[in-house]
Amino acid sequence: MKTEGLTKPDIVYTVSQITQLVKLELEDAFPLLWVEGEISNLRRYPSGHVYFTLKDPNAQLKAVLFRGNARQVAFEMKDGLQVICRGRLSVYEPRGDYQLIAEFIEPKGKGALQLAFEQLKEKLKAEGLFDPKFKKRLPLLPKKIGIVTSPRGAAIVDILRILERRFARLHILLYPAKVQGEGAAEEIVEGIDYLGKQPDIDVIIIGRGGGSMEDLWAFNEEIVARAIFRCPLPVISAVGHEIDFTIADFVADIRASTPSAAAEMVVEKEQAFEEKITGLEQRARQNLKIYLKDQQSRIFSLTHHRIFQNFKLKILNLGQGVDDLEMRAWKILRSEKQKISEKNSLVLLLSEKARNHMQSRLKDLGSQWETLTAGLNALSPLAVLKKGYALCWKDGGLRLVRKITEIEPGDDVTVSFYRGEFTARVGSVDPRRPLESHFLKEDS
Repeated sequence: MKTEGLTKPDIVYTVSQITQLVKLELEDAFPLLWVEGEISNLRRYPSGHVYFTLKDPNAQLKAVLFRGNARQVAFEMKDGLQVICRGRLSVYEPRGDYQLIAEFIEPKGKGALQLAFEQLKEKLKAEGLFDPKFKKRLPLLPKKIGIVTSPRGAAIVDILRILERRFARLHILLYPAKVQGEGAAEEIVEGIDYLGKQPDIDVIIIGRGGGSMEDLWAFNEEIVARAIFRCPLPVISAVGHEIDFTIADFVADIRASTPSAAAEMVVEKEQAFEEKITGLEQRARQNLKIYLKDQQSRIFSLTHHRIFQNFKLKILNLGQGVDDLEMRAWKILRSEKQKISEKNSLVLLLSEKARNHMQSRLKDLGSQWETLTAGLNALSPLAVLKKGYALCWKDGGLRLVRKITEIEPGDDVTVSFYRGEFTARVGSVDPRRPLESHFLKEDS
């Protein structure tokens, strides 16, 4: 029914015939073309087909993207998005509308994958999948880690090399999965879900080596992001190199710049824990030194207290007396020896007498020393001062005041407590007021 030129004026055509003629002419004139425009009136049907309109400031063109081609679109189509479509023109006969049957579509000025990445990133961020409050901490001392990656890739080699070098006792469970191409995202999700259910796994690493955005796209899939988020164990994302970021990096509890860095993160807690213990030991030793030095200072301060100085003088005097007695004993001994030399017959007897005399004398002196020491301890004023009493001194602390009559108004006195002392000037003196009046006043 195809014609060349205009239709014959003497023939009456039906609507269907006219529509078919237009369809054939249109499809033959535009077998394949590229069309640029803005998406509007976007509609998705349960069948999977997508219907929309391409428009510019002066015109609009209806378009359809059938289910098979719609599945290949990586980004989210929405109204207002400027796109470039490749397809062919045709006529939808039931309505007599001409339309573009699109086979391929991409955003103008930005790659489809980059746009899909940004759209999914904004979507998941709005849902809270990137929120720090959901991030889980790495275990302090992990014993077993799970890894989801290709068993033949460079990533697993780097991870095993780092773990073996730094902590050989760590157990590793590898879940082999494709990390690129069709079906990779599904296998990664299976690995995360499987390892997340194991009771003895402490942390999970997912990752692969670097590559293009297309190579890393499995880690930008929404199903992978949601698998990471619902995993009950901490997940480290180690995808690509330092400059590469994926959706998995944002959702994971920790992002590692490389697979090697992920392995170092897992074992660095062990080293940090050991360093912390070493630091605490050093601090404990330092604090002990400071405490001992403080105690030594307090003891030194007490030994130089005025009361101890007086006792020290008495003890020194007693010690000097002991030295005098010892000197006298030696003089007696020498005298006895001279007498013995004159009378050889009495040498043994006199030596024995001298020895007995010395032992008896030294024993008496020892008893006197113990008696004096016990007396000094019993009379120690520090025991009294501990109960809250104080000593009052005159003449710059050289003379102890024993009676109230020894003090006159205007005198400067020094009052000593168990620890510390102060100097004051006497304002008034009342020698008639009894001490009991103070206690009676407190009781009342």
